[in-house]
Amino acid sequence: MSDAVFDPYAVPGMPELAPAQRDALEAAYADPPRAYHSFAHVGQVMREMAAVLAAPGWHRPREVWLAVLYHDAVYVPGATGNEVRSARMAGDAITRWLPDAGIDAGRVAGLIELTARHGQHRPEDFPDDADGDDTRRFLDCDMAILGAPAARFDAYDRAIAAEYRDRVPGWLYRMQRRRFLAALLKRPRIYLSAEFHNRLDTAARANLRRTLATRR
Repeated sequence: MSDAVFDPYAVPGMPELAPAQRDALEAAYADPPRAYHSFAHVGQVMREMAAVLAAPGWHRPREVWLAVLYHDAVYVPGATGNEVRSARMAGDAITRWLPDAGIDAGRVAGLIELTARHGQHRPEDFPDDADGDDTRRFLDCDMAILGAPAARFDAYDRAIAAEYRDRVPGWLYRMQRRRFLAALLKRPRIYLSAEFHNRLDTAARANLRRTLATRR
């Protein structure tokens, strides 16, 4: 997909957020400063979300949209509980700013919390129904960067390393990162939905093999 900036608020059919809600959300993504998991990352994931919206579509698009908006709102590299805290922030925001919009805050929170286990899910972990399809596609949207063109993947990989540079010893980061990438490569399915698997699996595996080959 294009590298052009994508406006996360411009997805057709989504609620209009109050300026105060936008300001609070974007401030969260700026604290602490992040090389990858910034609000620009939200735009990248939202581009994938919007593409799915066009076809094949989402069962509950507003819940998915809000989950994308808030999924990394709390992000401290190496910390546990980022996803739970992000989910809580999303729920609080829905209660405060969208109380009458008919949003299922529990569904939004549940999607966000699932991102804590990226690389561990299997397609069959989720029901064979419309909500299950949404879940698989939502998680795939966040993992789409793995199947990006090589230059974009390499920029992502460098940015993740930069986020951990001052928080985790270099040797430990390199060991854990290699372990994570190798585990992804060994999985029979990197992507959970048929659409993302068919479109990105080959490129993702090529990126992972190339990166791991340079870290032996």
